[in-house]
Amino acid sequence: MAREADEKTVLGSVWLRTEPGGTRAPLSREDIVRTAIDMLDRDGLEKLSMRRMAAELGTAATSALYWRVANKNDLLELAVDAVLAGALVPAEEGDWRDQLTVLARAAYAVLAEHPWAAQLMASHAGLGPNYQAYAERVLTILSSAGFKGVYLDAAVSAVFHYVIGAAVTDAAWSATVRRSGLSEHEWASAAGDQLGVGPATLTAYLSREDLSGPEARFQTGLRAILIGLRPRQLS
Repeated sequence: MAREADEKTVLGSVWLRTEPGGTRAPLSREDIVRTAIDMLDRDGLEKLSMRRMAAELGTAATSALYWRVANKNDLLELAVDAVLAGALVPAEEGDWRDQLTVLARAAYAVLAEHPWAAQLMASHAGLGPNYQAYAERVLTILSSAGFKGVYLDAAVSAVFHYVIGAAVTDAAWSATVRRSGLSEHEWASAAGDQLGVGPATLTAYLSREDLSGPEARFQTGLRAILIGLRPRQLS
């Protein structure tokens, strides 16, 4: 049983606790989360701290930060789910594979735009309303396509695991380059010899604009995943 002192962190997720009630604090939870997202996009995951957040918000807002958000883990959960709202795009055209392609590409694009969110997917996602709404859309499409029972669960997992896995892999490369302080081209030129890969090949692998880069690899792999899912054989 959780101690009274742990009430603000009970059950390990901000989504399993009631949001604090009314206060005269100048900022809402949404204001705080928007600021956190801006900081994460600008500085990366490694540099975010509650102390830096308080400094960014200003002295007058420090008490509002801790009233609205108990700790850094809660803040990260809120931020991840907030950016996933961008994946909730219309996907009604075409067959079920076309619809899943739209949703999968939208989620991948959001995680590519906010690579810190992809880094956090393994530990700070899954219970928020936007994540749940996205999962429900994927489940509904597959269910309508004829997937049932354990095979429906497996198909949903296949789509999620592919999208998140691709985004996490890309984010890991991006984080490595960011830590080096070099551009992608500079990093590829310097690291190519160590990895036994030509600089041009490594640059192309990292570049989203290249035909062999992350975006192209994701779309090709997604087609392979969706072609391999066949409801008639599984139901």
